[in-house]
Amino acid sequence: MISRLRLPKSALLVLDCLNKQGPMPPRDISKVVKVPLRTVTFALDRLVDSDICQKMPNLDDMRRTLYIVDQEKARAIFLKYGLMFS
Repeated sequence: MISRLRLPKSALLVLDCLNKQGPMPPRDISKVVKVPLRTVTFALDRLVDSDICQKMPNLDDMRRTLYIVDQEKARAIFLKYGLMFS
């Protein structure tokens, strides 16, 4: 499934950010990657629908959902697009 998956550039930026920074809420991701919140939300929806990322509750602030990366699937995505996995 990963081999056929096509992700927009914004989803790759979000995935890279989550991979490097760890679990984050959308607003923080938006600030780090300097992409509008709406674009980050769209990218996260694509990543969650593809099972590359998952939502998890933020126990410090339940209003701000965190997103976490599935490392194996992220590695496959980075290899597919010729990007560095760190």
